Amino acid sequence: MQKIKTALLSYGMSGKVFHAPFLDIHPGFELLGSWERSKKLIQEDYPEVKSYPSLEDLLADDVDLVIVNTPVGTHYEYAKKVLLAGKHAVVEKAFTTTVAEAQELNKIAKEKGVKLAVFQNRRWDSDFKTVQKVIEDGVLGDLVEAEFHFDRYNPLLSPKAHKETANDGAGILKDLGPHLIDQAVCLFGSPKSVFGDIRITRENSLVDDWIDLQLIYENFRVRLKAGFFVREANPAFTVHGKKGSFLKPRGDIQEDKLKEGEKPNLESWGTESEDLQGLLHTEIDGKTIREKIPTLQGNYFSFFDGVFNSITNDVAEPVTAEDGVRVMQVIEAAIASNTQREVIDL
Repeated sequence: MQKIKTALLSYGMSGKVFHAPFLDIHPGFELLGSWERSKKLIQEDYPEVKSYPSLEDLLADDVDLVIVNTPVGTHYEYAKKVLLAGKHAVVEKAFTTTVAEAQELNKIAKEKGVKLAVFQNRRWDSDFKTVQKVIEDGVLGDLVEAEFHFDRYNPLLSPKAHKETANDGAGILKDLGPHLIDQAVCLFGSPKSVFGDIRITRENSLVDDWIDLQLIYENFRVRLKAGFFVREANPAFTVHGKKGSFLKPRGDIQEDKLKEGEKPNLESWGTESEDLQGLLHTEIDGKTIREKIPTLQGNYFSFFDGVFNSITNDVAEPVTAEDGVRVMQVIEAAIASNTQREVIDL
C-alpha cells in the first residue's frame, strides 16, 4: 500500500490528541512531522518524524496531505498556501472566518485537483451517531423540534491568547458552534433562516462565550446552545417527533481518553458507559415504549479512513468543503441576526 505522506501545521493539543494518534495507527498514512515554531515536541512522541522550522520547509518536502490545525484566524491563509502548492488539505473547524474565504478555498481545491476536507470529528462521537440512527430509523415520526447543547462549566478565561483576544476567529460561536451547526446540517440540511443570540457572560471576557441559535426549517426547528455556566448538564441532544422523543446525555469518551494519552484502537475504542444511554419514549407498531437505547461506538478513525479513501479512490471527502461553506453560512447569518436583532434568511 502506498502511504499518504502527511504533516501537521502545529503540535499542540489538537495535533497531539486529535490527529497524530489516528494517523499513526492508520496503515494508509505516514506521519512525516509537524511545523513547530518554538516548542519542539513531536519527536518526543514520534522520534522518527521531522520538526519543520517553517511552513515553506514543510511544503517543500515530499508531503501529500497537510493538516491545518492552527488558530482559526490563520486557516484561510495557511490552507490557501497548502492548496496552491498542490497538496491535499484537512482544515480544522471553524473552517474559515467568513463564507467568502470558505468558498475561495473550495474553488482553489477544485482548480488544483486536490482534496479538501473539514475536520468535523464530532460526527463520529458515540452520542451523535446514536441520535443519528434513532432519527434515521423513523421511530419518532415526523420531527417537530430538536435541541442540541454543548455545555460546560468553566468561568475562567483560556490561557491561550488567540482564544481570548478579540479577533475574527475567537469566541464560542466559532469554537463549539461549528460542532453543533455541522451536526444539525448533517442531519437536517441547511435551514431556511437563522436567528442568533450571542453574548459575553464571563467576567473580563472580550469574546462571545454564550450562544443560542435557532435554525428555522419549513416545518421543523432546531435550537443550538453552548455556554460556560452550565454546572448541571442538560441533555446534549433532545429530539421530539409526532410519535415520540429521544433524549441523550453527552457521553463520548474519546477526547478524555486521548488527553490521558490512551492510544485508539478499532475494537473497544469510543465505547460509552451504559449509564449514559439515551432514553427513547415513543410508539412502535401501536405499542408505547419507554426504554434506554444502547449507544453506538464512536471512533474518529472513521474520519481519517474517509480522507484516505477520498484521496486514493477519488471519492468525496468525509466532510466536504461544501459542508464547511454551509456551516460558515449559518455562522455569518447568526452574527448578522445578533447585530440586527432579526431573523436572517439564507
